Amino acid sequence: MSVNKDQMKKQIRQGRGIEKADHVLKNCVVVDVFCGETVKADVAICDEIIVGVGKYKGKIETDCQGAYVCPGFMEGHIHIESSMLSPSEFAKTVLPHGTTTVICDPHEIANVAGIEGINYFLEESRNACCSIFMMAPSCVPATHLETSGAVLSALDLQEILQFQGVLGIAEMMNFPGVLFEDDGVLEKMILAQKKKVIVDGHAPGLTGKDLQAYVGTGILSDHECTTVAEAHEKLAAGMYLFIREGSTAKNLKSLIPVLNARNSHRCLLVTDDCHPGELSQNGHLDRILRKAILLGVDPITAIQMVTINVSNYFGLQDRGAIAPGRLADLVVVEDLKEIRVGKVFVRGREIKNTASLVPKSNSDIRGAYPSVFDSVHVNIKNLSFTIAAKGTIARVIKIVPDQLITESVEFPMLINNEQAVSDIDRDILKIAVIERHMASGNCGLGFVQGLGLKKGAIASTISHDSHNIVIIGCNDQDMKTAVQVLVEQGGGLAVVCDGNVEGSLSLEIAGLMSSASALEVAETFSNVLKGVAKLGIDIEDPFMLMSFLALPVIPHLKITDIGLVNVDTFSTTELWVDAKTTR
Repeated sequence: MSVNKDQMKKQIRQGRGIEKADHVLKNCVVVDVFCGETVKADVAICDEIIVGVGKYKGKIETDCQGAYVCPGFMEGHIHIESSMLSPSEFAKTVLPHGTTTVICDPHEIANVAGIEGINYFLEESRNACCSIFMMAPSCVPATHLETSGAVLSALDLQEILQFQGVLGIAEMMNFPGVLFEDDGVLEKMILAQKKKVIVDGHAPGLTGKDLQAYVGTGILSDHECTTVAEAHEKLAAGMYLFIREGSTAKNLKSLIPVLNARNSHRCLLVTDDCHPGELSQNGHLDRILRKAILLGVDPITAIQMVTINVSNYFGLQDRGAIAPGRLADLVVVEDLKEIRVGKVFVRGREIKNTASLVPKSNSDIRGAYPSVFDSVHVNIKNLSFTIAAKGTIARVIKIVPDQLITESVEFPMLINNEQAVSDIDRDILKIAVIERHMASGNCGLGFVQGLGLKKGAIASTISHDSHNIVIIGCNDQDMKTAVQVLVEQGGGLAVVCDGNVEGSLSLEIAGLMSSASALEVAETFSNVLKGVAKLGIDIEDPFMLMSFLALPVIPHLKITDIGLVNVDTFSTTELWVDAKTTR
């Protein structure tokens, strides 16, 4: 944000009150995030900038009638792709909930389409009605234990860091790569030090000297804490704590006890992943604020965690507070305990109709980014989900409710004609991950417990982080039909039972996002979930949960297109515990 000399003179005159401000919000109760208090005052705006807080007269005046005025809310960590909306459509959805700035990690689309995917994302973000900044994806692919659609080296990150709106390097999920001194990972950390940019972290369960070594490379934050002890240790190590409350991982209630007046300035409230139904029905950061306050967090402390704390961490000193020189991104609420957003101002302009703020996208955007819009490549003819019974006891992925971590358990399997099959009575179901970027034929096979599927199959092209096709089913034929649906629609979600499609959602943008409106996506997604419910699943969002079963950086047992992965040893592992030996 820069101004010329004439603009600065105008701001000075209006700030001094010797000239009427362009716009004044009158009769406000201003939330002062610097001092942690509220003050009755007017807010004076010149062009896009706040020039004064006090008693002012304006060319245009808006009477706030004693309502609270907060800085615009700032999302510190999210993967917009998880909303299944394009960046511009996502912005239209969150802005009415008070979110005026978003810092995202586009590593989902980067894993599918590399730098071309990031360029698409940047173009779409320029069409957004709120500010969207990015972090350069650090882990494409996340590990060597999966097949992604692209590979980003340190040289690629150096190029991305030069793009306008890129603030630093995104979550370093490959914490084993850091600890085991992987050359490619260390090159990225050294790049960050040379460029003097921040690096986000991702280190679930990391503790002790391993944590010290991880932080010592320059990693500044973590959003994977699930216990107070873990959160406290990471805060004490100098990390910022990103407290996550998304559509699947909900850590807010567990982590609130770690907060106090001495450390809250090192804490942010983030969503990480948030589905369209959540956004349209419950809100965005306003939803998390309401929950935090209900759980006992002081309202101003909570607001600091989505405003000034975010601003300070990312070095965005032009926003995050109501003070002279800051952008006039403002949110008006009647009650600090309720956080029900009334008016929203972006750069001094009241937003009444977000649809009117979105310019039309490049009409040839599909042609400009071919790998983004043609990303699902699978040889259906040769696809097989048969699992030969090489033993009697198998390792099974056990789902942990409301968490991304899984357990590794061992069960005697149901065997039929020398093949291991799904055991619906014990909720042990077949799971597969199919490489979908280059039709290599890779297909990892295993079993999962805890989904509750009673019949049919569900499938998705959203599977973190390489976004291969993930399928869970009760029988092989429905699993294959579900994959066929995904191939035909260019990615998305599918629900199949007895050969019939019970629901589907097309996500033609990299198999991750839709070009449709938020309302259309939310309605279609809701119908897909109804189809899922018919199959016996009572989990709120099984697709989000399923997508993380393929993420081999979160303990303990996961699955990729290469096979089962023991995250604790960072290596593949055999399905069969008692595999029969052959001579």
